[in-house]
Amino acid sequence: MHPFDEMYESLANAAALPEAYAAAAVRSHYQQYAAWLAGQSAEQMRDRREEAEVIFRRVGITFAVYGAKDGDGSGTERLIPFDLIPRIIPADEWDHLERGLVQRVTALNRFLHDVYHDQEILRAGVVPKDQVLKNTQYRQVMQGVDVPNQIYSHISGVDIVRAGRVDGQGEYFVLEDNLRVPSGVSYMLEDRKMMMRLFPSLFARHPVAPVAHYPDLLLETLRDSSPGTSANPTVVVLTPGMYNSAYFEHAFLAQQMGVELVEGQDLFVKDDFVYMRTTRGPKRVDVIYRRVDDDFLDPEVFRPSSTLGCAGLMEAYRAGHVTICNGVGTGVADDKSIYPYVPKMIEFYLGEKPILSNVPTYMCRQPEDLQYVMANLHELVVKEVHGAGGYGMLVGPASTAAEIEAFRAAVLANPSGYIAQPTLSLSSCPTYVDAGIAPRHIDLRPFVLSGKEVQMVPGGLTRVALQQGSLVVNSSQGGGTKDTWVLEA
Repeated sequence: MHPFDEMYESLANAAALPEAYAAAAVRSHYQQYAAWLAGQSAEQMRDRREEAEVIFRRVGITFAVYGAKDGDGSGTERLIPFDLIPRIIPADEWDHLERGLVQRVTALNRFLHDVYHDQEILRAGVVPKDQVLKNTQYRQVMQGVDVPNQIYSHISGVDIVRAGRVDGQGEYFVLEDNLRVPSGVSYMLEDRKMMMRLFPSLFARHPVAPVAHYPDLLLETLRDSSPGTSANPTVVVLTPGMYNSAYFEHAFLAQQMGVELVEGQDLFVKDDFVYMRTTRGPKRVDVIYRRVDDDFLDPEVFRPSSTLGCAGLMEAYRAGHVTICNGVGTGVADDKSIYPYVPKMIEFYLGEKPILSNVPTYMCRQPEDLQYVMANLHELVVKEVHGAGGYGMLVGPASTAAEIEAFRAAVLANPSGYIAQPTLSLSSCPTYVDAGIAPRHIDLRPFVLSGKEVQMVPGGLTRVALQQGSLVVNSSQGGGTKDTWVLEA
């Protein structure tokens, strides 16, 4: 029996939507790959997985888990598991996704500009005023500040899930918008590089759209955001330092773009301009691709104890002498309490119906929604409004009675701090695990770049929940990654 057939049998009575199957047959865009896979032995696949692990560890493609401490008190460094079987998306599905993503990110940037200027959407009552102006991510210091091209989220990571029927006709939903400092694109690029190294013949057989030009598009986007007229603006990547969980990505992207990787101590402000310390003396900085949260950017404005940012940075930013990407205050648009209003933003700003749907969402701050959530905790996914990385959430069907009751108390103590959503039957993809090929749940994070135009590379980072039955794909919760193939038409 073909390994895909074995996997399908295990899915036949499940609610999960198989990406590779429709009506008990391999979907057309998987057929050629499935035929190739049938000719690979278990030993060959094991050898390739071991080779990938050795290379990833040698290159240093790891992340830190802050909750797990080594003896010296530092975060535990872990290798993000890499799956050998790609997730394949046909051209027509990607076209639909791309149009929906461009539409959504365009509306979110319009919303951010509006919130920090005329606030028309608030005065119209489309989004509740208090939900924005009393949001912890709203930055009063940004009110009235003009930014180049009116773009606040230059790099957006939008989490997409697919749910639906076993016949393969599942719908794509937006699960979450990440507009502050979205991470993961380095794994997208390294996964592709690894697949091309391990299985070069596959790329001769399949018309897979390239992603290697992402750093070029990123640099173009950053330069487009420069506040000056220089033909060659100076761009830097600002990192919190080597102990940050995503430090590999910060260093990787700086190297790929050919720009400097800096820490806060490498920068200083003079006469409202930002300079970088170099061996040849100070050099003016035009664009900062920051991987540091708002609260740590400028000790004179935000957290006084911060040593990760640069004193005076906000004055230079407000004066229009430097661009910070992503903009300060973008978090007010990706807060989970704002997420339910994005479809209305699209209609308000663009006059269009949303191409991509939200997951139905209950807002616990609303009494009727709270009552429903309390009565159905065992069936819902409940999330903290400010939670991230798979933390601060309850997956009702997979939780114990004690866990549900503990979460009930937390929600009742602070209803406005939580939202709830149905437990979707997330799509599953063939995945190579210790026992062989098995279905595992996945999501997709495409990266949308907004400069003078909105653009992206085809695909994104596919994250996979490696634990059987798990719906949590985050690397901090044991998830892995796959290469994402978008087939060219």
